[in-house]
Amino acid sequence: MTPIIEMKDIYKSYGKGDGRVEVLKGVSLTVEPGEFVAILGPSGSGKTTLMNLIGLIDTIDSGTYSIDGVDIHRQSDHTYARIRNRKIGFVFQKFNLIAKYNALRNVELPLLLQGQSSRTAKMKALATLERVGLGERWHHRPNQLSGGQQQRVAIARALVGNCPLILADEPTGALDSKTGQEILRFFQELNAEGKTIVMITHDPHIAAQAKRIIRVEDGLILSA
Repeated sequence: MTPIIEMKDIYKSYGKGDGRVEVLKGVSLTVEPGEFVAILGPSGSGKTTLMNLIGLIDTIDSGTYSIDGVDIHRQSDHTYARIRNRKIGFVFQKFNLIAKYNALRNVELPLLLQGQSSRTAKMKALATLERVGLGERWHHRPNQLSGGQQQRVAIARALVGNCPLILADEPTGALDSKTGQEILRFFQELNAEGKTIVMITHDPHIAAQAKRIIRVEDGLILSA
């Protein structure tokens, strides 16, 4: 089976000359389809940079990276955008919903960007909102929803395109502990259905909800 994430000897730095900072120092990482993995590390460990590279938000300096069997080295920005849209569902700490759009429109957007018809996108978005328990709130804008409800809209947006990988960046960080646990249980349910989930966190208790923990510190993977 082809790994969904395969990174080998990844280096990433920022700045130039005396101001250059090496953030990742030869990281190698493999995630198989159907895994639920937590990438755990303190602030400044390199985990956010690693997440940005996995999600094609940033580019590697050297090394190799394949996602779902596709070599992404030296691809165009257009290709990165297409891969992100079709391969990766993002869930962010601060939800990243568009304030002027209601829940339905926020969930529809990835499908519309794929070129699907408005009617098809609406049907799929409504069905996905139903799945996360928000079918009756499709017309609400983000500021009319609780934090937990906003995160469920964000999860619906990540799910609607049926991407093979869900990348979650501190998905419970903006939530109270009870709501955070509800979101984590939902991730576990999705994983039980076969979704691959990579979750970034600084909290060992949150990481313990995953099936495998990858510890990052000082730009290196200490354990996987």
